[in-house]
Amino acid sequence: MTASGFEHHNHATCVTDALLSAEAVCAKADLNLTPVRRRVLEILLESHAALGAYDVLARLDAEGLGSKPPVAYRALAFLVDNGFAHRIEGLNAFIACAHPGADHAPAFLICRGCRTVAETRANAPMGQAAAQTGFAIEQTVMEAQGLCPACQANA
Repeated sequence: MTASGFEHHNHATCVTDALLSAEAVCAKADLNLTPVRRRVLEILLESHAALGAYDVLARLDAEGLGSKPPVAYRALAFLVDNGFAHRIEGLNAFIACAHPGADHAPAFLICRGCRTVAETRANAPMGQAAAQTGFAIEQTVMEAQGLCPACQANA
C-alpha cells in the first residue's frame, strides 16, 4: 500500500472508484447509504485534505441538506464505522478512506502546511508485538505531521 494523497493521480477516477466501492460494500452488507451520507462522502473525497465536522455541516447547509450538527456527525459516524472514512485525531477532522472495503490498519501523514493527508499502512512491528504477547488490537491511530513535497518546495 503506497501513501495515497501526495502523489499526482487522476482524482476523478479516485473519487469514482471510492464511491463505487462504498456503494458495493453497502449493497453487500445491506447498509443504507442515504443521500446525506453519500454527499458527505463526496465532500470528503473532493480533496485529500482533512475536514472538520463543521466544515462538512456548512457544505450540507449551503446545499439544503441539513443545518444541525447531528446531521453531519451521524453521517460521519456511519462513514467511519463502516470504513469509508477515517477520523484524524490530531486535527479533530475526517478524510475519506483511500482503500475502502480493504482490511487494513491505516497510518496518516499529515501536512501541517496544506492539511493534505496521505494514508499509508500502519507500522507492522506493533501488530507483531501484539501477536507475540497475545494482545488483540482493535484499533490503532498512527499519525505523523510534517510537510508534503509541494509545501517543502514552496518553503
